[in-house]
Amino acid sequence: MDLSNENIIHIKNKDIQYLQFRKLLEYKNVINHAYSIGTKVNYMTEKSNKDKLSKEQYQNIIKNYQNLCDTIGSDYINLVKANQEHTDEVKIVTQKFKNKEPDIHVDNYSKTDGLITNKEGLLLSTTNADCILLLFFDPVKKVIANTHSGWKGTIQRISVKTVKKMVKEYGCNPQDLICCICPSIRKCHFEVDKQVKDLFVKQFDDLDLKQIIEKQKEKEKWNIDTVLINQIILKREGLKEENIIDSGICSVCNSNLIHSYRVEKQDYGLNTALIELR
Repeated sequence: MDLSNENIIHIKNKDIQYLQFRKLLEYKNVINHAYSIGTKVNYMTEKSNKDKLSKEQYQNIIKNYQNLCDTIGSDYINLVKANQEHTDEVKIVTQKFKNKEPDIHVDNYSKTDGLITNKEGLLLSTTNADCILLLFFDPVKKVIANTHSGWKGTIQRISVKTVKKMVKEYGCNPQDLICCICPSIRKCHFEVDKQVKDLFVKQFDDLDLKQIIEKQKEKEKWNIDTVLINQIILKREGLKEENIIDSGICSVCNSNLIHSYRVEKQDYGLNTALIELR
């Protein structure tokens, strides 16, 4: 199965599979990036789940990072991982804290769901299993960001807060920014109850909710398009429509290749998105 489309390329290198955005590949001499796929490969390193893993399992996950990084030509030791707790916190990354291993479970990035840097060689990492991951790149100021925006992060508008921080800290112009939306759950499968639906209605009452929220006919459930929400609010923040690049891939519809919490339930694994300035 090949997930390639007009916006992404599906690359297979022996046992390693990953996606790359065609737009970002135009700057391959400046940045490196990848989104892992293949449900046999797991990047579950979140602190809340680490205690459930044996030492062997955890080491295997680190090995997965190493294998992917080796394949795309990055050094896994330079990896910096957001701890991700569905917050709206975005941190600036200026250095590595661990010398001989990746910066995973570093206290500096606790309760952090977005990372920004202008330093070469720092490999920013987020993970998902249905949530939205956003890769940002400013080709003018040479700044990158990697942001995790689940439905809670979307309600908190973490994508916009990432842009605001890039503007404030590095003088980025939103019109220069490129934002790539990795595979995630889509409206076709993001089904919620009234309580969650009401949260979206309250937060996004300034948007045209008719195209975002759809009531199911046979039960008190609603389908919500969180990808479209992010596209709209990023456009309002000043990003050009043509610079908001969507993979167009639903993690649930493609759960044979992409980890999905809604499909895998408690035994779910995680995919990773990586981005690095060369």
